Amino acid sequence: QEQLAESGGGLVQAGGSLRLSCAASGRTFTSYHMAWFRQGPGKERDFVGAISSTGAYTVYGSSVKGRFTISRDKDKNTVYLQMNSLEPADTAVYYCAAGGTWGTQLHHYNLWGQGTQVTVSS
Repeated sequence: QEQLAESGGGLVQAGGSLRLSCAASGRTFTSYHMAWFRQGPGKERDFVGAISSTGAYTVYGSSVKGRFTISRDKDKNTVYLQMNSLEPADTAVYYCAAGGTWGTQLHHYNLWGQGTQVTVSS
């Protein structure tokens, strides 16, 4: 069974850093584009960033560009989200997603993890 499992969330002070991991299991995900989305309290699920199946291309949401970096390790079947200069507005549940279509919208991804909570204190 294909699964995505996020880890690495937690509580951090504003200005700090966290690295989230998304471990894929059940198959090899080298042919899938991978993305991160987040959902804050009372908000819709928003696009954070994506990395292409080859790792050659990345794209980021405007609110995180320059602060967050996505990478992937094909040997470990894992995708990472390095988050720097965190702000209270970054507080959300962060979700990893996989899909065969490149894009920044929810419908481009058809496999989702359970999410990991990130809380940034001021």
